[in-house]
Amino acid sequence: MHLPINTRPFWHMAICICAWFCWSCDDEVAIDTGSADPLLNIDAWINNKPEPQRIHLTLSQDYFDNKNLPPVASGAKVKVTDSNGRVYEFVEDATSQTGAYTWQPQNGEVLGSVGTAYTLEVEYHGETFIATSTMKRVPPVDSLTLSFQEGVGMMDDMYRAEFWAKDIAGKGDTYWLRAYKNGRLLNKASEITSAYDAGTSSGSGFDGVTFITPVRMGINANDVDDDDRPTSPLVNGDSVYVELHSINLVAFNYLAEVVSQANRMGGISELFTSAPLANVSTNIVNTNANGSAVVGFFNVAAVSGRGKKFYF
Repeated sequence: MHLPINTRPFWHMAICICAWFCWSCDDEVAIDTGSADPLLNIDAWINNKPEPQRIHLTLSQDYFDNKNLPPVASGAKVKVTDSNGRVYEFVEDATSQTGAYTWQPQNGEVLGSVGTAYTLEVEYHGETFIATSTMKRVPPVDSLTLSFQEGVGMMDDMYRAEFWAKDIAGKGDTYWLRAYKNGRLLNKASEITSAYDAGTSSGSGFDGVTFITPVRMGINANDVDDDDRPTSPLVNGDSVYVELHSINLVAFNYLAEVVSQANRMGGISELFTSAPLANVSTNIVNTNANGSAVVGFFNVAAVSGRGKKFYF
């Protein structure tokens, strides 16, 4: 999602494929999709959980390079400063394959408090990149329950988890739901769920009430069997843990872009009916307006959570 996309080769690819379908069904076509200079990717989603906080620095790859992990951006200086002057130093983990820079809490402390503003500063190869974020409020997760849908025709019985929480009164709260099934984070594009107040968008009009059903049930795995049929998200004995992360509006829009770019159905028709893939927006900037571009995002979240193991 942070990969550099050169749209000109992409549309060149569309023309080549179209010609292939029109004139030949047997010839093999070699497509040169081009390349792009690597960009610094700053993955800085931190929170107030009482645990080590990590910011990941990597270099972007060409879009079709799926064989290797993104290169680590080593040797950077990373810190977060709050509006009270407190500085949190993030130290590079030399053994990390994901470019992790870590802040270690001491004596049960946490990073951040609701209403406080934070500034991220990354120095890398003589350039300085900055971003700001304010920690927003988050309601508690009250409980998790089991939802059952009887199978019809070729569809099996479906068991799904549902969380219950009430949005805080006052318009404009935005959240990111992060769910874990049996300890594994559900992080496919189709499993990303965000909320605006208690609904799914700013125009939904649900404020200060219980989260609506699509949000409450957006914590389930989205898996299919070998025949591409949906499978039950839960089986007997599965555990689910759900977290509500407070995010700002810019982060809410960022996640929507990520889903839009990554959750595509594919096929030739997309080359002509969809907008070309491009880097999603970022709230991180280079202090030198003429310096290198950067991708990624910075958000500081307050978190509430609850888990349950289901037997049925």
